[in-house]
Amino acid sequence: MNPFVKFMASPAGRITRVVAGIVLVALGMLVIKGTGGIIVAVVGLVPLLAGLFDFCVFAPLFGAPMSGPKIRAGK
Repeated sequence: MNPFVKFMASPAGRITRVVAGIVLVALGMLVIKGTGGIIVAVVGLVPLLAGLFDFCVFAPLFGAPMSGPKIRAGK
């Protein structure tokens, strides 16, 4: 299993994704504003939701399942 995928499926990886998502949403809505800000905020929703719902969007690129529990189980 790829170390990057293992980290992203770990609790620390989930927290990292949630925090990164919150930062991107806040940055887009409060700092950048306008169309560019909306785009950044929408992009920020991806890691935020991935962390909250425990899936990894990059895992299939490395041949792993998207589900966090399946990654942690080594399936």
